[in-house]
Amino acid sequence: MKMTQNTILITGGGSGIGRGLAEAFHALGNQVVIAGRSQQTLDAATDANPGMKSLTLDIADAGSIRAFAARVTEDFPELNVLINMAGVMKNENLLDPSETLSDSEATIATNLLGPIRLTTALTPALLKQPHAAIMNVSSGLAFVPLALTPTYCATKAAIHSYTESLRYQLKETSVQVLELIPPYVQTELQGARQANDPMAMPLAEYIAETIQILTTSPDATEICVERVRTLRGAASSGGYDAFFKTFNDAMVAARSSH
Repeated sequence: MKMTQNTILITGGGSGIGRGLAEAFHALGNQVVIAGRSQQTLDAATDANPGMKSLTLDIADAGSIRAFAARVTEDFPELNVLINMAGVMKNENLLDPSETLSDSEATIATNLLGPIRLTTALTPALLKQPHAAIMNVSSGLAFVPLALTPTYCATKAAIHSYTESLRYQLKETSVQVLELIPPYVQTELQGARQANDPMAMPLAEYIAETIQILTTSPDATEICVERVRTLRGAASSGGYDAFFKTFNDAMVAARSSH
């Protein structure tokens, strides 16, 4: 992926990793367009970064995707990079699914159907660009699920699989397909506790390492910082079942202590 002279759309770009990437790409001189549901959140990001643009989008609303895609390509005809960042993560008690089914369905709509719908709507426009990229955001939890958040992890595993197929189908085109695989990062994805959790990777460090990888490895297909490599390679390193249990036991214990 080239790092300059892009027009980049980042869903979920008003906060967390999305905003961090938006600001990093903006600083490199790219035209960055952030999208999200909260106009107030988007305005805070664009006000802090003059020249950055924003558009409102509810990624879970299937009916709005095509109209949004038409608007963004009309307003920004040189759009050549799509970063599917928007996502939600909720704890679920599967012993009482009546309380969590609506959360599961909303998570699937946002984390999986949303990126697929938007990618489908924007791919024809991206294919017209001489250099383009689609970056889908999964998670280290796509490879070792956190049992407390089963639907989130399932959607991220599905995004990993979808991205591999998308990359294969677009391999003879001008569109490069990347997968960003974050570790546990200090954002408000699960509230203020996560943003201040010393177990999580500081957001600024994560963004800096990610940009370094993208800069030094322009042909990379998976963007993995060092802190996520244990999760990414767990299935191939042996002892997966024991690792899964140890990991989840530790996470339950850590959350119980708060």
